[in-house]
Amino acid sequence: MNRRLVAASRQSAAIRWRNSPRRSAETLLRGGAWSQCAVAKPWKLSPNFAAQISAIASGFCLLFPPGTTRAADTALGPFESHRDVGNVLRPGSVEYDPARQTYLIGGGGENMWSTNDAFHFVWKKMSGNVALAADIRWIATGGNAHRKACLLIRQNLEPDSPYADAAVHGDGLASLQYREAPGAPTREIQSNVSAPRRIRIEKEGDTVFMSIARDGEPLHAAGGSFKIKFQEPFYVGLGVCAHDNNALEKAVFSNVEIATDKPKSGGKPTLESTLETVAIASKDRRVVYHTRDHIEAPNWSRDGNYFLFNRAGRICKLPVTGGEPELIDTGFARRCNNDHGLSLDGMQLAISDQSQERKSLIYILPIKGGTPRRVTRLGPSYWHGWSPDGKTLAFCGERNGEFDIYTSPVEGGDEKRLTTTPGLDDGPDYSPDGQYIYFNSERTGTMQIWRMKSDGSQQEQITSDDYNNWFPHPSPDGKWIVFLSYEKEVKEHPENKDVMLRLMPAGRGEIQVLAKLFGGQGTINVPSWSPDSRKVAFVSYRLVSP
Repeated sequence: MNRRLVAASRQSAAIRWRNSPRRSAETLLRGGAWSQCAVAKPWKLSPNFAAQISAIASGFCLLFPPGTTRAADTALGPFESHRDVGNVLRPGSVEYDPARQTYLIGGGGENMWSTNDAFHFVWKKMSGNVALAADIRWIATGGNAHRKACLLIRQNLEPDSPYADAAVHGDGLASLQYREAPGAPTREIQSNVSAPRRIRIEKEGDTVFMSIARDGEPLHAAGGSFKIKFQEPFYVGLGVCAHDNNALEKAVFSNVEIATDKPKSGGKPTLESTLETVAIASKDRRVVYHTRDHIEAPNWSRDGNYFLFNRAGRICKLPVTGGEPELIDTGFARRCNNDHGLSLDGMQLAISDQSQERKSLIYILPIKGGTPRRVTRLGPSYWHGWSPDGKTLAFCGERNGEFDIYTSPVEGGDEKRLTTTPGLDDGPDYSPDGQYIYFNSERTGTMQIWRMKSDGSQQEQITSDDYNNWFPHPSPDGKWIVFLSYEKEVKEHPENKDVMLRLMPAGRGEIQVLAKLFGGQGTINVPSWSPDSRKVAFVSYRLVSP
């Protein structure tokens, strides 16, 4: 997207200059709080008259302590005003240096998290698509590891306001945080880059995303995004939170740029992919790998040390800690699709590939690489599950125009058809005890989650709601089922849609939303639980305008 950059004004006067002859006088307020207010140095005045002037100035500070919005606060470059938000014991402040284009912001407050916030905010009202970028540097080392210096988009100035921010924490963590509704919990997408020099938050329509840069790097997408709807106008600006209501932390924001839209140019958008994990307890997300390539369908290794995913017909291996992926040698199989996975012992890899024939077939090879061994005689066949005893594969097969669930011995042999109802049945995956196969079926009109005994008997519907639900995956501990949900009007499982990852107890119960994202096909086609059942891996996407 092309944008018009609006740099912070060089013509605004400083609120307070730290090195100016006009020093700030500290005045003790009620309750022990301290205020700072500029007081003119007496010059050729009688001592009594100078004392009276100083007393008047100090009294003015009592009426308008720092941390509140004042009509006189206009020298803030492109920003309109500043104030404390929420319950802040030590009032915040801001010093703008127009010559250096810097903002020194001091902020107190207990936290910016959960259902409400407390921090100091420098802001302006805006509408439409916006982007805010700045270099961020903490003044002092130490302090609380969770203190935050933020670029914010906020609905209002109430403590529980919906918001989105790009935050740099005291320990270097950079994350994209958001609260969808007043008083709702805060969620975050953690970056895989620590202590970036520069960050940017962007709002494009209802989608918010973050860019980051280390020293010597240009800004680039951090990966991950979410949708949040702001009513116009909303607040955009800079914020600091001490994460300790008895402390006051200071950060410098420099090279501040506010960008707004220009008319979009023509051209086809490019796709970016992000491999992420989400913790089922906190619902916090973390970026593992971001690329401009199209990647799909992560598997989490049985030992928890790496991920597998497909890219351009090949299978790639990536450490859980991130880095660069390496190719697994799949021999002649170089047209692998997004239906692949590991045996229970982690020693074998099942792939679905169409290199030998013009239709997908299932093969097995050693996880270290080698020549694939064909399992299914007929096609198309798409792998989805491996029985816990290691003897059987479950897959979706198209036979005579019908897509159904089948099983086949790992060593090869006759396939067994488990579903016969007209309509699409897909996505089979075994429960960890091997007693059940979970799958998705459209036999009742919309795509819903079902399960059956592993021999195909006792087929029963698990979900029944206003979404199209796909690809159920039981957790290794047998307690949870994660699946992908499309809106009701979306047919099949296309790519590049607004979708949700949802979670339900294996014994049925309340369905929770794990994550809202832009994705669909390729997001979670195959098993992707962590071995300890605490996290799920998935791929999100973004279409970037030229």
